[in-house]
Amino acid sequence: MGFSSQSSCLAISGGVGGAKLALGLAHILEPGTLTIAGNTGDDFVHLGFFISPDLDTVMYTLADLNNKELGWGQAGESWNFLDAVTRLGGDSWFRLGDRDIGTHVIRTQMLVAGKSLSEVTSHLCRQVGIKHRLVPMTDDPVATIVHTRTGEKLAFQHYFVRDECRPEVTGFAFSGIDAAKPAPGFSEALADTSLAAVVVCPSNPFVSVDPVLRLPGVMDAVASSKAAVIAVSPIVGGQALKGPAAKMMAELGMPQTALAVAEHYARQYSGQVHGFVLDEQDRRFRDEVELLGLSTIVTNTVMVTLQDRINLAEAVLDFSSEITP
Repeated sequence: MGFSSQSSCLAISGGVGGAKLALGLAHILEPGTLTIAGNTGDDFVHLGFFISPDLDTVMYTLADLNNKELGWGQAGESWNFLDAVTRLGGDSWFRLGDRDIGTHVIRTQMLVAGKSLSEVTSHLCRQVGIKHRLVPMTDDPVATIVHTRTGEKLAFQHYFVRDECRPEVTGFAFSGIDAAKPAPGFSEALADTSLAAVVVCPSNPFVSVDPVLRLPGVMDAVASSKAAVIAVSPIVGGQALKGPAAKMMAELGMPQTALAVAEHYARQYSGQVHGFVLDEQDRRFRDEVELLGLSTIVTNTVMVTLQDRINLAEAVLDFSSEITP
């Protein structure tokens, strides 16, 4: 199924890198034709607040509220709440800005009142004027656990923020995933007969993408949809543009290359990922990626400007039209 004006697209996203491509897709696709399924394996409760870091990063980015310097949180933040918590001896390792806390207060109120995470996310997106559909991967509790060389098992935010990614990684687990099911909006997008492209955004493959794709039933639904599945490499020139993916790869004994990311997807989702997008800096890997059974294009994937995001989104959708799953 080629991508056309009657087609729909499903994007799989983690945080910052995924949000950039999601924004590009949102600029070229009409409302109702794009669903973004956000990773919730990073979600946790902190200081009594229910926090969904990846969903919030995508939401703030789509609403043009994101802090473009930090890459997380809202623009124009102040830190009075966090300063007060610190002064009173509370945990201050997870930086909650005053504007950001408004999101967490509303989410927490609604969840405590019995609303689902899907309902909460839909409400928050409406309030900030987002026209496209952002959905959590699941309404059920799933927690990414990082296994470390010392034998300690860390909740993701403890590893990522509190411990600043210092522990050496040996593997990952997704607590609760076997009992979880895709959120209603995610399931609807997967079942949409117009679905022509599933775009795996350039997010961390281990802790942002795998939790979403390993939800029971997701890859079976993708296969049934006949949509082209396109993954964009988050590793460019041997480095992660954001986050600890390259460090994790080294500690897991993997080369820190875009080719190794392609190998991961080809191995974990054999025959279910159809295309792979390399950056110009990694053109030398094209033939090896194609030997894995993945169609490949080479283009600029470093998204500095809004036009970069739009250009990559257009290239990915054009690429999807060339693939017959």
